[in-house]
Amino acid sequence: MIGGDLPSCRLLPRAPGEVRLALEHLSVASDDPFGTALHDICLDLRAGEIVGIAGVSGNGQQELLRAISGELPLRQPQGVRLLGVDAGRVAAAGRRQLGLAFVPEERLGRGAVPDLSLADNALLTGYIAGAATGMVGRGLIRRGAVRAFARDVIARFNVKCGGEQSAAASLSGGNLQKFIVGREIALRPKVMVVAQPTWGVDIGAAMLIRQAIIDLRDRDVAVLVVSEELEELFMMCDRLAVLAGGRLSRAVPVADTSVSQIGVWMSGDFDHPNTAAAAPQHTTGAPHVTA
Repeated sequence: MIGGDLPSCRLLPRAPGEVRLALEHLSVASDDPFGTALHDICLDLRAGEIVGIAGVSGNGQQELLRAISGELPLRQPQGVRLLGVDAGRVAAAGRRQLGLAFVPEERLGRGAVPDLSLADNALLTGYIAGAATGMVGRGLIRRGAVRAFARDVIARFNVKCGGEQSAAASLSGGNLQKFIVGREIALRPKVMVVAQPTWGVDIGAAMLIRQAIIDLRDRDVAVLVVSEELEELFMMCDRLAVLAGGRLSRAVPVADTSVSQIGVWMSGDFDHPNTAAAAPQHTTGAPHVTA
């Protein structure tokens, strides 16, 4: 169906490095009447590891992502510590300057501006790292470098489009997702936060995106993945935690948990003993389970 052999992901054990992102007793009230407040969230994310957060949608994922990305200002600066800096009151652009990359769940409107070209959408987040990417120099936009950057992302992630001048709205959802994920990876971040990385993409593209995220981890980037796909999280993560009712469970090694245990935690019962069998290994043959 995909025109070739099914690609596989390869996640090799490795020792993580220093803490890059720390959430320290983070509590946030939701400004959405249908949202979920966060209660005393604690999490350490280290260089060279992927931590996954599972959970049914509507349990505080949006509030958590906004708090980490800088879209939701915090009262306590120490609630989010990014690369050694208390960043709770730092805006989204400032957090990107520190080395954060972010892939939101919503592609059009947050991940990309619909009417802008792919090249200009690359510039929207790339200008902050302009010196590293070559897109900005001495305060001036280098249009040739912007177009070259977008073309490289398109080629690397096999984005089906009419070229770097194509409007973001003209792409299918899956191809736009590949471009947004590829754009953020190409910015060479120190911390990468990804929400629902493979929603709406075919199985071949999903494996490409997952392996690209694993490769980022192998280059000592700290990666946080929020997903409702348990199969995906077991396939590509070193540790797993669960968000339920605005509370976050402890993060445990994937090898020390299982789908059934994560399911119990998703009900909010974080104190339930881990008596389930060992988790499935990192293979493409794991059972498909959606949170």
